[in-house]
Amino acid sequence: MDSLTQIALGASVSAICVSAQDKRRAAILGAVLGTLPDLDVLISYADPIDNFIEHRGFSHSLLVLIPLSILIWFLGKKLSNRVANDPYPWLASITLALITHPILDAHTVYGTQLFWPLNNPPSMWSTIFIIDPAYTLPLVIIALTVIIAPRWKATQKTLAIGLILSTSYLSWSWVAKILVVQKLASHMEVNEISSQKYFTVPTPFNTLLWRIVAMTPQGYYEGFYSLRKPNNPIKFRFVEIDPDAQAIALNLDAYKKLNWFSHGFLKTEIINNQLIISDLRMGLEPDYVFRFAIGDRKNGEWHPIVPLKAGTRYDRSRLVEIFKMI
Repeated sequence: MDSLTQIALGASVSAICVSAQDKRRAAILGAVLGTLPDLDVLISYADPIDNFIEHRGFSHSLLVLIPLSILIWFLGKKLSNRVANDPYPWLASITLALITHPILDAHTVYGTQLFWPLNNPPSMWSTIFIIDPAYTLPLVIIALTVIIAPRWKATQKTLAIGLILSTSYLSWSWVAKILVVQKLASHMEVNEISSQKYFTVPTPFNTLLWRIVAMTPQGYYEGFYSLRKPNNPIKFRFVEIDPDAQAIALNLDAYKKLNWFSHGFLKTEIINNQLIISDLRMGLEPDYVFRFAIGDRKNGEWHPIVPLKAGTRYDRSRLVEIFKMI
């Protein structure tokens, strides 16, 4: 999720655990801890693809963050009488501020390596868009409330209400996803569509209109389904895969990394004698956020290159068209 959401979530879950006199301190600490995992973006790896796939790696692992929370708590007991005198609420406060960050990130389509260093593909539950005001707004309100008026007699109740509202919305996103998947299964059966795998993800800023991508050996289907119009069929279009580009890419290490990270949801193209790979999970056909050049053709032969960002395609009018479907 976006940084504002993570800061507000960290502040809120941290503050609700401690006593009234400690709420402001806990909220400020929680805001810092809530954004701490994303500081991995400051690390520069070998190339843009490594930067892409290593984000939400070790710094988002529960196997790292839980021991880290215990270490911070232990140091807090040594350095602060407040923590020493009320240790277990502070342990809950610190731990929740850290671990709710990757758990929330796993709800997005980008994915999160919750169990790094295990070599599992990133968890991508894809129930919520990376920015969703309906989820974020209650958290921002209660985080500001506890910082501005930490000893207000209704602060604890306000924190509880805000967290219940945001968590209820996140729970609704799971219900919405289940409804979309059920509709997709019915649609594919009726229309005799055979898919190797698929994913569903909300379109920007809402959980009512969902994008669906279903892979086949020949290409992939992209479609949209609105929960506000449940009787409308899913509108699919088919995009063919370039078999030549795909055959070339399969042998390249950069493609293998991206294939692991994206769960195989990739588009391979040849553009201006370059082999371009796009992550199908983030964007709308044909506009994708993450695109990389991984090979080039010289004298009729293909050669791997140090991966380069291929440039983000973005057509604002396309997004406007999508919102009309809600």
